[in-house]
Amino acid sequence: MLTNLSVILEYTMALAVSKAAAAIGAGIVVIGAAFGISKIGANAMDAIARQPQAAGDIRSGMILSAALIEGVALIAVIVCMLSYFVQLG
Repeated sequence: MLTNLSVILEYTMALAVSKAAAAIGAGIVVIGAAFGISKIGANAMDAIARQPQAAGDIRSGMILSAALIEGVALIAVIVCMLSYFVQLG
């Protein structure tokens, strides 16, 4: 009886730790993506201030880079949420 209880407690604890890790992972992904996009925006504005005639090219590169970062962040958040909600085993 005691071994069954300890197995249940181990499983419950592992499930709780995995859910906490998924939530922390999703938070880290969002913070990292926000930091990356803000760095891109700041550097693009600095580049436009230095060379205004290239504003269109810089802006399009900035939007493309931000979209790629946001796409990767969305996929990472989806993976974290799947690991949070889907119970394996």
